[in-house]
Amino acid sequence: MPLIGYARVSTEEQTPLPQSEALRTAGCTEIFEEHASGGDRARPKLTRVLERVQGGDTLVVVRIDRLARSLSHLLEVIEQLEAKGAFFRSLQDPIDTASPQGKFTLQVLGATAEFERALIRERTKAGLASARDKGRIGGNPGLRARDPTALRKLRLARQEGYMERLSRTAPDWVPHVRRLRPDMAWEDVLRIINAPLPRDRHWTQSRLLRAVKAYVRDGFLPDEVLGRAARRETDDRLPAIVAALRGADPDMTLQAICDRLEAMRERTPRGRTRWQPSSVKMLLERAEKLGLL
Repeated sequence: MPLIGYARVSTEEQTPLPQSEALRTAGCTEIFEEHASGGDRARPKLTRVLERVQGGDTLVVVRIDRLARSLSHLLEVIEQLEAKGAFFRSLQDPIDTASPQGKFTLQVLGATAEFERALIRERTKAGLASARDKGRIGGNPGLRARDPTALRKLRLARQEGYMERLSRTAPDWVPHVRRLRPDMAWEDVLRIINAPLPRDRHWTQSRLLRAVKAYVRDGFLPDEVLGRAARRETDDRLPAIVAALRGADPDMTLQAICDRLEAMRERTPRGRTRWQPSSVKMLLERAEKLGLL
């Protein structure tokens, strides 16, 4: 079972070396080191780790606080790992989701988080009810008065919340965008992203573009991904799509590529809806000749 390590320190003056040595001693064959605040969920190296992890891998940290500073963030990361068939282990905490004991600890943490959220909701409702009884209006006085400082804080908070939500979905779309843009048109990139996702997690092109622009702005993606896609000959489009699917997963079988193309509602070169491995093999050979693989 491959072990992938993640080490984080908060400032450039600190060194992640002790964490990396502990992770290497624990058997990690690959270690990602990052200088970033624990309160920042949109960390480039953490995003890359979550992209890198595959089914059967285990993400390992020295302590939980090296990965997340809040229980909600920790549970979000573990949920992403579980969706990919991967596991999580902390060397100094009793959490190893590959073991029954570790799963039980995680369930306790999840129940605690839900209990805390319920308490916060109840306190908020009680506070608003008390304020109404005393004739006070709830909310931020600065926002009601359209104070520029209060409005700026609200915009920053909304932006931070948006980036946190994006970091949870990054493994679904960032690897494809980084690999396929600007060589492939947005319409085809979008279909490749949506094909393996359940319908309630499908992206629209406008939503994807907004997310990509936000990641480019913050340096998580290069500017080039927003460049204009080169016009591709009609005969080259299918080889490019098949090459993109194989590039995302070099071990994907011909039949699996057939299934993915059908999920994308892509028609065969002869206009049929059902794909055969022989057709995919032919397109892969053409993609190789075109230098797409």
